[in-house]
Amino acid sequence: MSTADALQRGRSPFVDNAVGALLDADGRIVRWTPEAARLLGIDARQVRGRPARELLDDPAGWPAMSELTDQQRAEGWSGEAVFRSGRGERLALSFQVLPLDAPDDSEHPDGSDTADGSGTADGPGTARYLVLAAPTPQIARWRQDQAFTSELFLQDRVGLAVFDERLRLVRTNTHLLPYSGLPPDLRGRRLGDFLQPQDAAAVERGLHDVLRTGRPLIGAEEIVRTIEDPSGGAVMAISAFRLQAPDGQVIGVTALFTDVTELHRSGERLALLHRATAAVGGSLSVAGTAEELAAVLAPPVAPATPVAAPPAPVRTGPGAGTTGPGAAPVPGLADLAVVDVAEAVFTGGEPTPGRDGRVLLRRAAVAVSAPPGAPAQGPGGPVAPPPPPPVGAAVHAHPDEQSVHTDFPASMAVPLRAGGRLLGRVAVHRAPNRPPYLPADLELLREIADRAALALDNARRYAREHRAAVGLQRSLLPPSQAETTAVSTASVYLPTDTASGIGGDWFDVIPLSSARVALVAGDVVGHGLAASATMGRLRTAVRTLADLDLEPDELLVHLDDLVAQLMVEAERPDEDEDEEHRAAEDREDDEAELDGPGAASRPPVGHGLWLDGTGDGTDEQQTVPFGATCVYAVYDPVSRRCAMASAGHPPPAVAAPDGRVTYVPLRPGPPLGVTGLPFEVTEVELEPGSLLALYTDGLLLGYADDLEEGMDALSHRLAAAANPPEGAVTPAGASLRQLGRDLVADLPAHRLTDDVTLLLARTRAVPAADTAGWTLDADPSGVARVREAATAQLRQWGLEELEFTTELVLSELVTNAIRYAGGPVGVRLIRAERLTCEVSDPSATQPRMRRARLTDEGGRGLYLVAQLTTRWGSRYTRRGKTIWAEQELPTG
Repeated sequence: MSTADALQRGRSPFVDNAVGALLDADGRIVRWTPEAARLLGIDARQVRGRPARELLDDPAGWPAMSELTDQQRAEGWSGEAVFRSGRGERLALSFQVLPLDAPDDSEHPDGSDTADGSGTADGPGTARYLVLAAPTPQIARWRQDQAFTSELFLQDRVGLAVFDERLRLVRTNTHLLPYSGLPPDLRGRRLGDFLQPQDAAAVERGLHDVLRTGRPLIGAEEIVRTIEDPSGGAVMAISAFRLQAPDGQVIGVTALFTDVTELHRSGERLALLHRATAAVGGSLSVAGTAEELAAVLAPPVAPATPVAAPPAPVRTGPGAGTTGPGAAPVPGLADLAVVDVAEAVFTGGEPTPGRDGRVLLRRAAVAVSAPPGAPAQGPGGPVAPPPPPPVGAAVHAHPDEQSVHTDFPASMAVPLRAGGRLLGRVAVHRAPNRPPYLPADLELLREIADRAALALDNARRYAREHRAAVGLQRSLLPPSQAETTAVSTASVYLPTDTASGIGGDWFDVIPLSSARVALVAGDVVGHGLAASATMGRLRTAVRTLADLDLEPDELLVHLDDLVAQLMVEAERPDEDEDEEHRAAEDREDDEAELDGPGAASRPPVGHGLWLDGTGDGTDEQQTVPFGATCVYAVYDPVSRRCAMASAGHPPPAVAAPDGRVTYVPLRPGPPLGVTGLPFEVTEVELEPGSLLALYTDGLLLGYADDLEEGMDALSHRLAAAANPPEGAVTPAGASLRQLGRDLVADLPAHRLTDDVTLLLARTRAVPAADTAGWTLDADPSGVARVREAATAQLRQWGLEELEFTTELVLSELVTNAIRYAGGPVGVRLIRAERLTCEVSDPSATQPRMRRARLTDEGGRGLYLVAQLTTRWGSRYTRRGKTIWAEQELPTG
């Protein structure tokens, strides 16, 4: 085997493959090893008896034997010399000369030093010195290896351990684990004898892989805690390599332990800061911001599941700790986090101190990292976690309070400030089994609190503007519940709570003549106050057009014309408005400079709300929305038929009393604003007790990302509501308001992408016994017969008090119809919430009421009708027109 091979095997050059020779007292060679013969190229027979100095290229490099000092004779000597080989080569060798004891005569009575009797004691041929030599480069490398190994075991920054093949400690440096709980002598022990079982198992699993595969382990990070001090410990970066004997047998593994706890904690603190910034910056809800802040400081931990195998390696940070045996450390800052927010912030106001000089706070969020009911493991055993404080509790704080940092109990509290105002407070606590907070943890909490305060201030400003906008929009909408002869209704409106602001959704319930009702649902394109203003204009227009008793398709045509006109008006520039807009931007810039650099970097929440809801600060003239969708339905409780038309709006859903849910097969026209295309009317018959649902696409998108999937989800929910399980409230008696809340209960109100509007209407029917009708020819004599028949019907209904006024109304209306329109003339009485008198004729000419002069013989009929009835009007029909008049029913 060559010297290089020996070096690769890690063997000593003075033991393996070294040059060896025995010298007598005169320095002559007595014996010669085969390796010496091979290295120097001289046979042992040729050198026996020759002085060793003759083999040197310069004999001066070897001392004369007669000149040796007593110390050299007793202890030997070493050095370097250049030898000349039998091949003529010059070889630099390092040598070590070791003296041998003189032979004892008692061992060989014949005086010989060998069994064959050759040589005499201290005579020629007697071996007195052992010479070991090896090439000088090999010796230099061996000395370097020895120095490296020795110094490595003396390092105090790196722990070094040598394990045998059974992972028992063979040798360590004194700084392997400079923590409490280690025995003074580690030799022969396993890691599980002094480390926590899960920590020891994790480290040994890595070392076992090195033993088995031979692949080195580089920089694996593991948490290391002793049995006596489970709350302490450190994060160690472990590197290991396998040890093998010259014959290839595995004899152990060497591991290096480097303490990277502070580095790891710094990285974890930075990662926690980034997570907290992303969490609190993703919401414009005050409560949502507080909940996200608490959750990132004390993230939830799932209960640990017992397993047979050792737990996987884990990493630790500022939140390192355990909640039980085998549980992984929590990557948070606390086991309990509490966020208190000033009461005024929730409504968008600025917090101000009360009479006692303190600010009223509300407990907005509480987060507990330990699994529910899982006791923490303390030094003395399980420690029950303290119960979390209740959310919503009122607390107080001084406006100028500062950070609080205590070591026991392990807790910290810092204020939430923005623009010099106290917006709240955040407090964190650790369980007894966790280490106390460090000053770096307090600085981290302050930095997180500063960023969270900016997010809360943004949410406060947004809440103020959003509250005003929603209040305006709700003032533009009708009451959430309504009762009419035709239907009972309930509505749900959920404004979007994102940076896009409110939207332009609306609904309406409009009573019409003859006990009919109009149901409307619409959605203006875009968000913000501009959309709300457009919605208010469209709703007013729909009510005005509905008062004319137009057919659904005709009403949408007029509404489409109005939207087109609004779009034309929006294209005209308004110089005065542009100047006001620029002045408002200048004022906002001045406010940002006063609030400081942190406030100046906040996103322009106001811009996103007041303009287009996108937050990009674009000009309002470019984003005012005027496109819209709308569905308009008219339900007649007498005929039980519902006529409806759609302008790009989703079709209404109908839940029959037996639980069947269908969508009205509408043929929707284009959205409003796309002129030139017609709208079609669809009529369906509705059973009494049916549930008609009008909605906007925000409801469907709240259920699913796809509109069709959202319609399926709405259908299933309506079916479940219309056909409840046995023992539940029947559909006819169920609360429409509660039903509407149930349909939107699963929608995340603070994460909606669009407004949600839902209008539920449960249909009713006017019994046939409450209606009466007659048909007359164009004969004036028929007026008397109609009066007689109407009077008899009123007596049958018990409405004798209305006989006189009803006779006058019918006489006037029927006479005018016969005189100006011809026959046939239809007369109908409807008893519902009011008594309705209808007269229909084939003429399309609308009557007009005018004030008659004293000399006029006519023109007073409609004036009398208007004076005697509650209200009157006329509407076009497919066969002409119908004039109607309503009277209030007598009380009792």
